[in-house]
Amino acid sequence: MKTAVIDGCRTPFTRAGTSLAPMSAIELGQEAVRELVARSGVRGEDVDHLVFGTVVHDPRAPNIAREVGLATLPKSVPAVTVSRACASSNQAISDGVNLIEQGYANVVIAGGAESLSRIPILVSDKMSRTLVKASKAKTLGQRIGAFSKVRPKDLVPVAPAIAEPTTGETMGESAERMAKENGISREAQDAWAFGSHMKAHAGTEDGRLTAEIAPVYVPPKYEEVVAQDNGIRPDTSLEALAELRPVFDRNFGSVTAGNASPLTDGGSAVLLMSEQKARDMGLEPLGFVRSYAFSALDPAAQLLQGPAYAAPIALDRAGITMADIDLMEMHEAFAAQVLSNLQALDSDEFARNELGRSQKVGHPDPEVINVMGGSIAIGHPFGATGGRLTVTLLNELKRRGGQFGLITVCAAGGLGFAMVVERA
Repeated sequence: MKTAVIDGCRTPFTRAGTSLAPMSAIELGQEAVRELVARSGVRGEDVDHLVFGTVVHDPRAPNIAREVGLATLPKSVPAVTVSRACASSNQAISDGVNLIEQGYANVVIAGGAESLSRIPILVSDKMSRTLVKASKAKTLGQRIGAFSKVRPKDLVPVAPAIAEPTTGETMGESAERMAKENGISREAQDAWAFGSHMKAHAGTEDGRLTAEIAPVYVPPKYEEVVAQDNGIRPDTSLEALAELRPVFDRNFGSVTAGNASPLTDGGSAVLLMSEQKARDMGLEPLGFVRSYAFSALDPAAQLLQGPAYAAPIALDRAGITMADIDLMEMHEAFAAQVLSNLQALDSDEFARNELGRSQKVGHPDPEVINVMGGSIAIGHPFGATGGRLTVTLLNELKRRGGQFGLITVCAAGGLGFAMVVERA
């Protein structure tokens, strides 16, 4: 039983702290799902399951999927939240595929959302214990006593961790190390980033990207309407990118704010169906999920190299080779990561030493990779990017008359994802 991708949409992706900052991840997810249901024509009661991804969980609403579903679908629709770092909505889509292909569901909405403008701020361990103790106190004296040993340093908020727990290395530091170890030049990174912005600008101007976007009326006054991504820089240049200082190694580095994806707010949603259900409802799929694969490697090694391990597995499962791929969407966490993965895929040595293969996997011509730009320009709301990649790829395959597309995503923890889709 094949899984059909019927439709998909997303909110605009906006830089954290800008247009969509007033909205929570839950609200962004609701916007995406509500618009998806309206566009597709499917009824809420037809949906068997909602699977939604996020990375920065709200401790007040840990099952974001259920909160999204309660506002957009019948309350009888089960909902589950999944989290696999930057591949969270890819995980949601994969779970939807599993439900359909096992015969446990006919219609699944999958997606994800992230608000990096509204990251929960933690308190110190000592302050946390004090608050718990005070909450259990039975008298005013006991409450006051609970706070008697609190010192000013205990009141300092604890910033969310951005480093790998096992290595202490941030993703940006890992990208910097990969650039050095793989010989990825600053010029090559800036050129990739420049191309991302130019292609995303073209896709916005001609309406291909904006067609996937649900305009959002921003609360609380609902007077401002956000209808397109705001991180795309049509005014940038190779010269402007070259002037930016490295962020993670100020003396000898090459990773800058210009060749990395920005912190972003946004949501996405994809409608999945069994092929038979789509036929019964008279719906024409955008395409079908042919296969997918996840990979993992030591985070102390090349943290963001997971796609180079996952892609050949997904291709094998689909029964095709890289030569059959017409278009590719590769998540751009950093230009250094993209170029490192393409280098690995094109290396016989990597194939022999890391994949146990006799020859390289290869990759498509860069001209057919991220043809409307990528995360560097469009943005990267962690939990939502996978939905964007899936919809953008299938829409562009349809426009170009291609058959096979490949999606790849790197993720924290040394994880990688790849999915092969086929045009209907």
